[in-house]
Amino acid sequence: MSLYRKHIFVCENQRDNGDACCAAGAADICGGSVKFMRNALKAKGQHGKGRVRVNRAGCLDCCAQGPVLVVYPQGNWYYYQTEEDLSEIIEKDILADEVVTRLMR
Repeated sequence: MSLYRKHIFVCENQRDNGDACCAAGAADICGGSVKFMRNALKAKGQHGKGRVRVNRAGCLDCCAQGPVLVVYPQGNWYYYQTEEDLSEIIEKDILADEVVTRLMR
């Protein structure tokens, strides 16, 4: 039994040795993504135990193309550029269980 229906891990552009790992310019996007997603899910009553958890991940080792996040238990990996992309992931994948194919790589 899982404590959460879905679990999101968001790369925050930080390798174990302290080096940045995202493509140039992507670090600015990574920084506010966790807070944005948490706030959006809280506003919909979907954040917390029994619902959805959003976690920071130091480096997911595949962000050379830009910011990345992964949604479990499905294991859907998404690359995103804007808060609109994050909102679409929330609305479609997190809330409606639909894959956002345009953001998958």
